[in-house]
Amino acid sequence: MIRRQLFAAILAAPLVAQAAGYPDRPITLVHGFNAGGNADVVARIIALPLSKELGQSVVVDPKAGAGGNLASGQVAKAPADGYTLILQTGGHAVSAAMMKKQPFDPLESFDWVSVVTKFPLVLAVNAQSRFKNIKDVLVAAKAAPGTISFSSVGIGSTQHLSGELFQAAAGIELIHIPYKGGAAPLQDVLGGRVDLMFDSVTVTRTHIESGKLRGLGVTSTNRAPQLPSVPPMKDSVPGFEVTSWTGVAAPRGLPPAVAQRLHEALVKVLAQPDVVKQLEATGGVASPSSSGAEMKTFVQAQVSRWSKVVKDANVPMQ
Repeated sequence: MIRRQLFAAILAAPLVAQAAGYPDRPITLVHGFNAGGNADVVARIIALPLSKELGQSVVVDPKAGAGGNLASGQVAKAPADGYTLILQTGGHAVSAAMMKKQPFDPLESFDWVSVVTKFPLVLAVNAQSRFKNIKDVLVAAKAAPGTISFSSVGIGSTQHLSGELFQAAAGIELIHIPYKGGAAPLQDVLGGRVDLMFDSVTVTRTHIESGKLRGLGVTSTNRAPQLPSVPPMKDSVPGFEVTSWTGVAAPRGLPPAVAQRLHEALVKVLAQPDVVKQLEATGGVASPSSSGAEMKTFVQAQVSRWSKVVKDANVPMQ
């Protein structure tokens, strides 16, 4: 027994040393989108308090390109020492479902630290629309299939696949109007040129509160705290639910003690009331994972779900 305990202590010693010495220099938190976007805002919200928890600066580094895949590819090849992290988003799982081949494994190329936020999308219409609720959309779509349109920021986007999932769950047929990102999807719904839109609370909230858009439903199982008057879509379409997310990961091979140090620090950050409030302003709810393994399971489920939607809807893979 004593020998086994001594042997275990010898094996654990390097891990303890790693944790005790980490971090001893600044940490880079990469994300794959433009500065000022939602991912950038979330990254900066957690970076400062994470710096305080870890005792070293956490520097946010936007590397926009290929829908976040440029950053993912670079981080996947970085040293697995805890000094390069990435803020992944729900788009990571969507890309995994949409792309035939990637220069990294969307699950196994990373060690998953924790989910940061989970957030719903909103199904919204122009405030002057004939659709007052989800039931109105369902009745009209079943009476005249293929006559009601919905916008998205592009083929294979979370917004697009949410629309495909909605059609499948409700047994209806809509017309997808894809755009190349930007404000055009929102503007054409506001202008009455497109009937419906799926987008984030961040994009829709101001216009719903000002009376320019009408929120028909949120894709979460419960009401979003930012839009308490908008009901969950599952109330009208049983089983329908879409959760997008942000979360922190690192290159695969992170020393266990470093992974634990990062996880514990991030969980503490996500429990701080001011951080929770700031994250809610982005449309999300702070949702720390109990472990890195739990986050990996969550991401894997997201990839599987979107892969099924892509297959069932015959969405062309890239």
